[in-house]
Amino acid sequence: MAERELHCDTCEGPQLFEVPPCLDGHGPTCPELACTRCGTALFLAPTPTPLRHPLPTPRRAA
Repeated sequence: MAERELHCDTCEGPQLFEVPPCLDGHGPTCPELACTRCGTALFLAPTPTPLRHPLPTPRRAA
């Protein structure tokens, strides 16, 4: 399991977090992490990217 150090609000400081067994099939890229000290769970959502909408087609007079 991959580990990384993040701030845990429950432990009130930096702690190691690891990816628990993922039932969704994400593997090591699973967005769910658990504090190895107290078990607090975190969900790391990806940064949203803005949607690009095409410019409206200009209307022509009939």
